[in-house]
Amino acid sequence: MNAITGLILAGGLARRMGGGDKGLRLFRGKLMVAHAIERLAPQVDTLIINANQNREAYAALGYPIVADVIDGYAGPLAGLHAGLSACTTPLLATSPCDSPFLPLDLVARLSAALETEEAELAVAHSGGYTQPVFALCRRELRDNLGAFLKGGGRKVDAWYAGLKLVAVPFPDEAAFANINTPEELDRLEKQ
Repeated sequence: MNAITGLILAGGLARRMGGGDKGLRLFRGKLMVAHAIERLAPQVDTLIINANQNREAYAALGYPIVADVIDGYAGPLAGLHAGLSACTTPLLATSPCDSPFLPLDLVARLSAALETEEAELAVAHSGGYTQPVFALCRRELRDNLGAFLKGGGRKVDAWYAGLKLVAVPFPDEAAFANINTPEELDRLEKQ
């Protein structure tokens, strides 16, 4: 089996959360990013965090930090590109920092489908939707993604459309719940 690097995406501006840094918000007594690390780290061989602000706070968690190479907070694809640029393993698994319930078998299931289908990218599919930031991709996609971003591309689905992709079904829709607003944070905190 190929070695896999995990990438926690924490590089956004958290506009819907009212600004700041979502990964550093508290959820059930821990930083949101700590929940994501706790669930993703055991599934991968090494872990890195994509962060564009508060890098010292993220570095204090003990993992390497990579910032977007593309300027202007260009979205999750810029974070993925930064992760692929830093990745030293054949595969990179991604998860956002604001999804504290991600499946504990996420990487194993994505990896099995990627190999079986000989795909370039495996993406979780749950609740009738593709969950595009829960993915496993081959490191060789870095240059392809870099060219897409340099050409002004920002939409995840638009980049995925040009790749050999496999969507992997996950029955537990709640595992992909992410926290984008103060109201969602409050609601999930109480559940």
